Amino acid sequence: MSSRKIYIIIVLIMLSWGMNVSALKIVVENFMPITITSLRIFVAALTAFLILICSRLVRLPKNSEWGYIIGGAFLSVVFHHYFLAEGLTKTSATNTGLILGLGPLLTVVFSMIFLKRKPTFIQFIGFIFGTLGVSATVLVGSGGLHSINFGDVNILFAIISQALSFILIKRASKTMDPRLLTGYMLIIGSFLLFAVSLWKEPNGIASLIGVSPSAWVVFLFSAVIATGVGHMAYNYAIGQVGPAETSIFLNLNTFFSLIGAALFLNESIIPAHFIGLILIVSGVILGSGGLEAWLIQRKRKKRL
Repeated sequence: MSSRKIYIIIVLIMLSWGMNVSALKIVVENFMPITITSLRIFVAALTAFLILICSRLVRLPKNSEWGYIIGGAFLSVVFHHYFLAEGLTKTSATNTGLILGLGPLLTVVFSMIFLKRKPTFIQFIGFIFGTLGVSATVLVGSGGLHSINFGDVNILFAIISQALSFILIKRASKTMDPRLLTGYMLIIGSFLLFAVSLWKEPNGIASLIGVSPSAWVVFLFSAVIATGVGHMAYNYAIGQVGPAETSIFLNLNTFFSLIGAALFLNESIIPAHFIGLILIVSGVILGSGGLEAWLIQRKRKKRL
């Protein structure tokens, strides 16, 4: 698949993930957060394996691949979602959005450390633009950054664990299709998270009874589309174009989440958000390597 098609797919994933922020807010208002998160990821795992079966991609992992699967389940599913849920109960949305916006830069740092890859100057400028865009969208648009607290530390742990999982996925993609890896990570992670929910939320199962059908519809969108299909496609993109290049698109998630909040939660969008959008799109174009690829193609055509 060409890089252009992969980038289009990633943008669509970011759209679904942005809408998923509003969906998750509705879901956690109707269910206990960790319990419903484990169920959401389990449904996402079933969705992933249904797609894998139809694509004839299912196989048993090799002995050497189990380490990547279990490590990814802990980093991408258990740690990321647990710390995210815990952090959201202790800190503001402003702090959360800004810290999560550090994801691309953290991924680049980990790529340099573990994959020995260095971004080009243009990509580095793109990451700076993307971070400034997230800052403008979340920090300025929400009215300022509050004091750092333990919730902020939890959110930082959440994005660190996710960034580390991207490196693990890239390494595992050498022998295992990232989509199959995602399915195994989701199914194992959902059971691990469910065990955590039994400890943290003893009455979590009871909270599933008597919930409105509309809340379950939102839950299914989040589980099937955003988590199941979205994570499979995103991890596949990591295997194709690399973790650093793919992670720069995570900045779009911030802006799309604001659009979703305005549409479904009646939250307002102010001019600072549009400034953030310009910076974010600039960061995506520069940081993904798309501009460099276009310049190289243009030079080749001139030579011909």
